[in-house]
Amino acid sequence: MEVKQSSLAAVGTKFSQYPTDGKVEIAFAGKSNVGKSTLINAMLGRKALARTSSQPGKTRTINFYDVNDCMYVVDLPGYGYAKAPKTEIAKWGMMIEEYLQKREELRAIILLIDIRHEPGKNDIMMYDWLKHYGYDIIIAATKSDKINRSQIQKNVKIVRQGLGMEKDGIIIPFSAETKQGRDEIWRLIEDTMADVNENTAAEAEEKTEE
Repeated sequence: MEVKQSSLAAVGTKFSQYPTDGKVEIAFAGKSNVGKSTLINAMLGRKALARTSSQPGKTRTINFYDVNDCMYVVDLPGYGYAKAPKTEIAKWGMMIEEYLQKREELRAIILLIDIRHEPGKNDIMMYDWLKHYGYDIIIAATKSDKINRSQIQKNVKIVRQGLGMEKDGIIIPFSAETKQGRDEIWRLIEDTMADVNENTAAEAEEKTEE
């Protein structure tokens, strides 16, 4: 997808603050400091639209970025930030869970995993939870530029095994430095949007026939 326009459209912690125009939403999830905001900026061709920080746990709201006035990229708070107060961690968890369980506009999840390490307990829990609820899950294996190119496929295999993924599960190595993986992620998002549009058209046709 050619990103011609992108902007922060909404920031919220509850449904009444989220967009109501029905556009397709693709959410980005991952543990704190995995490079989520950096990835989103790279996807949107912007340097600082999504705020990046060396301090984990910076994103404490659900942020909706309008892309080409046709969809939302949704930045979810990072999980697993142990230094935050337990009450804050619980609040973030409930906010994310409610969004993922009840948001009808949400069509797919990009789950970020640091390619340099085996998936942690929180990563595995999130992946299993999303799979349980039937979401299309794309794994973005971030920070691929931090390891040798010859190690990438070996580390992808470690991520796949750690999450217990099927062989056809999608893992895309991603680098914010080289933009490796960006176009591939966009192609998958476009495929998801095309499926949504086809289903919407089919449903409208069925109603017309009725």
